[in-house]
Amino acid sequence: MGLQWCVSGTTLQTLKLASIPTLSSSRFAQPKTLTLDLFFHSRIARARRPPFPVLARALSAPAMAFQTATPPGEKVAKPQWKAAIDFKWIRENKDAIAANIKNRNSIANLEAVLQLYDQMSNLQKEVERLRGERNVVANKMKGKLEPSERQRLIEEGKNLKEGLVTLEEDLLKLTDELQQEAQCIPNITHPDVPIGGEDCSVIRKTVGNPPQFSFPVKDHLQLGKELDLFDFDAAAEVSGSKFYYLKNEAVMLEMALINWTLSEVMKKGFTPLTTPEIVRSSVVEKCGFQPRGANTQVYSIENSDQCLIGTAEIPVGGIHMDSMLAESLLPLKYAAFSHCFRTEAGAAGTATRGLYRVHQFSKVEMFIFCRPEESESYHEELIKIEEDLFASLGLHYKTLDMASGDLGAPAYRKFDVEAWMPGLERFGEISSASNCTDYQSRRLGIRYRPSEPSSNIPKRGKGNLAPPKFVHTLNATACAVPRMIVCLLENYQQEDGSVIIPEPLRPFMGGLGIIAPKSG
Repeated sequence: MGLQWCVSGTTLQTLKLASIPTLSSSRFAQPKTLTLDLFFHSRIARARRPPFPVLARALSAPAMAFQTATPPGEKVAKPQWKAAIDFKWIRENKDAIAANIKNRNSIANLEAVLQLYDQMSNLQKEVERLRGERNVVANKMKGKLEPSERQRLIEEGKNLKEGLVTLEEDLLKLTDELQQEAQCIPNITHPDVPIGGEDCSVIRKTVGNPPQFSFPVKDHLQLGKELDLFDFDAAAEVSGSKFYYLKNEAVMLEMALINWTLSEVMKKGFTPLTTPEIVRSSVVEKCGFQPRGANTQVYSIENSDQCLIGTAEIPVGGIHMDSMLAESLLPLKYAAFSHCFRTEAGAAGTATRGLYRVHQFSKVEMFIFCRPEESESYHEELIKIEEDLFASLGLHYKTLDMASGDLGAPAYRKFDVEAWMPGLERFGEISSASNCTDYQSRRLGIRYRPSEPSSNIPKRGKGNLAPPKFVHTLNATACAVPRMIVCLLENYQQEDGSVIIPEPLRPFMGGLGIIAPKSG
């Protein structure tokens, strides 16, 4: 189960948990190293313009590769990519951006961004001034000069060159630091999103009713133990806490959930994928996640630029990175099966016990690349697919429009689905669907060229081609296996200790209709 492989005598590779750059005196904290027993865990408005229309351009800019030199022996956390952010616009609209950062409960430090930008601008002017003086000196040396005057110009040019090299190095470092801070600024927020913390989220829909039991209700941990479905104790010895072995019918149930979910979403036009489960850190960052931080959900691999994925959203988002897609291909719909790894930093307590919050799990993730004007309708399509899946399994659930403080950096709007879990005596999140607009595609460099130019944009380019646009990206969880197992075991338990299998899953379990206690 390890990230630490031993092949042909190769040294085992450990994991580390890196830290998010902050504005503290130690801007880039040293990463923590994980021990071997801890494996990797990890709308567009309806007929309305967004409240800050230019902010989308300012905060989600094109991704451009760049490299910087690092002095020998100096370790500096630098982005491997550069976002062309409109810092001037950010400075001119700092109040609106500050309000959005506050509403999103973001860690972004706008004051640091503005301060660094001013420093960079001033330094850039000084660099340009020295370059101009160097050019003047070079032009003077082209004419006929007295030896003493030529020597004086040579010395002056040498001094200017040395000073320019130093300033250019400082400018490069300052640009890196500015990028580190600015890339933390979140996407804009849909005007209909409730402002506040998670408790301010609005219920969009409620389906079904809680099951009624005439006997004491068991939670999934007790059911799993009595039915011999999983083993947490052995997994804790082998891998650490929040790991598990699935056994017997639970294995069949996981396979059934995956195959049934894929078969259903494929009917909706989604292309099935399996994905890499190790990706480059830069791809994680371009998707809007921060792999380095005290409370990060991402595991990083030590001495490499790679991470284990916390969701298939990341490798699927990168599948068309730095591409110009044909408009005729849009929308591109993918349904990706993968294992997911999350640190679950800070998660503890009885509310997260058992399978509810674990470090490794299987999941089917839907992902869409589409035209900007279509992303709102596809967001509604994704949540409808999720709701239909859960309703067909007979679950009691509610759909919520999540408040601003619960949105991740890439999300413009997010819907969550929470299902009733009788053993836990509460609703628990089983799915979400997010519209990320062009926040990710501008960082990933995923564009398309419209077949016809917009009526209000002049034609340009060879053959009067329309200018390219960035696609919009959306993601949604079709099936997070452990939490679905929690729901099914707790909602379909019987008085004799057995658990009924919902009808849609039975063909994928070899016709098995019930999980019964083992004799003896």
